[in-house]
Amino acid sequence: MMPHPAVSILLWACLTVAVQSLHPVGLLLTGVPLLLAACALSAARLRMLLRRTRWIMLSLLLIYAYATPGEAVWAQLAEFSPTYEGLLDGMLQLGRLACALAGLAILLTLLSQQQLVSGLYTLAYPLRYVGMSRERIAVRLALTLHYAESVMLDTTVNWRDSVEQMLAPAENKQDSIELHAAPFTLRDGMLLVMSFIPLALVLL
Repeated sequence: MMPHPAVSILLWACLTVAVQSLHPVGLLLTGVPLLLAACALSAARLRMLLRRTRWIMLSLLLIYAYATPGEAVWAQLAEFSPTYEGLLDGMLQLGRLACALAGLAILLTLLSQQQLVSGLYTLAYPLRYVGMSRERIAVRLALTLHYAESVMLDTTVNWRDSVEQMLAPAENKQDSIELHAAPFTLRDGMLLVMSFIPLALVLL
């Protein structure tokens, strides 16, 4: 059985935070199985996420390669050369980002849009104490996910058409939105506590 959607989202969040503190060996031991699992469960979604973030990844690598002090890769270029230390740090950051995207691909494959909204609705429970309506937030989120997914899956248009499509006012074809609140069980609570243990060990 799948855990509660809120637990699944928190598990992904814990994974994303934990991998930021992993060193190369730990990242390799974590990232390879995670990427293999993502390829097996949601290869198409993982490819889409990697394709959508390819320019961010390239920019990240270049920033680290040229902004990190160290030994120049091409000594004849002097300050215009990337450094070995920068390239290593950049590749490490790309590995961490790839792990987060692999976990996100698995999460988005295992959870339907309704389950995802339900999980975020549950996580937004504390907002009621500051006067915010989590029902309204859930409705706005559901509509945003609906139109964002339609744009992202449309690969027939170029980037200019995609931007225009996202900025254009969308017609609301949904008369109502159903929010299914799944029960939070003891097993979900135990799984949530267990997920924080490795996170604490990594961060400490």
